[in-house]
Amino acid sequence: MATQKKTLDDVKNKSLLRHKGLINGSWVSSSSGKSTFDVVDPATLDVLATLPEMDKHDTAEAVSAAFEAFKSFKKTSARSRARLLRKWSDLCHENVDDLALIMTLENGKPLAEAKGEVVYGASFLEWFATQAEMVHGEVVPPANLGQRIVTFKQPVGVAACLAPWNFPIAMITRKCGAALAAGCTTVWKPAGETPLSAIAQAVLAEQAGFPKGSINLITSLTTVAEVGEELCRNPKVHKLSFTGSTRVGKLLMQQCSSTLKKLSLELGGNSPFVVFDDAKMSTAVEACIMGKFRNSGQTCVTANRIFVQAGIYDEFAKQLTERIKTLKVGAGTEEGVFVGPLTHERAVEKAMNHVADAKKHGGQVIYGGKPMEGMGKGYFFEPTVITGMKKEMLTTREETFAPLVGLYKFETEEEVIELANDCDVGLGSFVITENMARSWRVAEALEVGMVGINLGMLSACESPFGGVKGSGFGREGGTQGINEYLITKSMLINVAN
Repeated sequence: MATQKKTLDDVKNKSLLRHKGLINGSWVSSSSGKSTFDVVDPATLDVLATLPEMDKHDTAEAVSAAFEAFKSFKKTSARSRARLLRKWSDLCHENVDDLALIMTLENGKPLAEAKGEVVYGASFLEWFATQAEMVHGEVVPPANLGQRIVTFKQPVGVAACLAPWNFPIAMITRKCGAALAAGCTTVWKPAGETPLSAIAQAVLAEQAGFPKGSINLITSLTTVAEVGEELCRNPKVHKLSFTGSTRVGKLLMQQCSSTLKKLSLELGGNSPFVVFDDAKMSTAVEACIMGKFRNSGQTCVTANRIFVQAGIYDEFAKQLTERIKTLKVGAGTEEGVFVGPLTHERAVEKAMNHVADAKKHGGQVIYGGKPMEGMGKGYFFEPTVITGMKKEMLTTREETFAPLVGLYKFETEEEVIELANDCDVGLGSFVITENMARSWRVAEALEVGMVGINLGMLSACESPFGGVKGSGFGREGGTQGINEYLITKSMLINVAN
């Protein structure tokens, strides 16, 4: 029996469905009142909602609102901010089904995965509620005994939070949870493809009691460049956090240079996934499934280069392919779906280019390799396995961002470390081995910000998230996350008579 198609009409809490931006406590259209954009379901290409195309003038107004609100919000106690964050977290759990449905419809990920992201996103709010009350200064032993030196931490100011489309809730809560916990006020810029999830979060934050101006939200799709530039160049913004491509991150960093903002940049990845011949095969296969196919291969830490030691290469390829054949592909609202549509048409085109390039260089497509047939208008791509991958192929240098597995063969530990590090980015990585000493050696040798051992996930609210090299700098989550939104002030006191 076919699953009945779900729409936004199935959202029970209708207050979550706002189709405007948020400035200084008011839900507003663009100041020009002229331009709008559509939010589209990537599984059907149906229009879900029409939102205002806000511009640099709206953005400047939002920044000014946050700047004024900061004057009072920075004076609130850490405990009061913690209570607001906990209330917001509770509201996420109370509305988990509605939030997941909204996310699935605009992003495409399966409902079960979307529910997991809602819970994961709420965990950051709870985590930073705790961290808000753990911000401490220190007493510094002075060389001059006639002085005393004390340090304390204060919020940096207005924080601009630019979130991507692949995790439209977790990336908002991970950034804004930390900013608000620190005492900063915020301007949110969600991706134009997935603004409805961020809007729903802003509604819940309001309901939790955050004061007007502490949260502002700009909706845009085609005006994203001018909105981003305004956030970068506006001197009232003192912190900018961005998750996205390395190319755009570099541009934002250049634009921020005129005002010397504090920056957190979580940029592109090209994660190596290394399977040694002592690995437990079932662990390796399941970790690869999670690391590669979560969100249809569209995560910043997706396993992109799958290195398998020669002794188990053929068997791993066989067992992985058989496991992939069991994955159900379809609209995220359908029961049992594990691989949903890609969020963009250009993602399908990129996957096709990567397949063609691999075949040109001698790669063998042993499963999949093309857009799904019989799936209607949606952006579906077949789960794909390619063997015989080589370092000159596109997948070696670029994130595929699709459910495509390319298997590279290696002989020695030293060889695979060199291959894994031969990359201009360094965000996540995965190592599958039963040898504890090897896991430590390889983890320490990999030029990345995060390493997963015998699993296909890298994220937890307690763990710092971020990269090195072209993957950017700064950390989100963990005890380090709140420090990105704080400054340290020192006070020297004369105690001599």
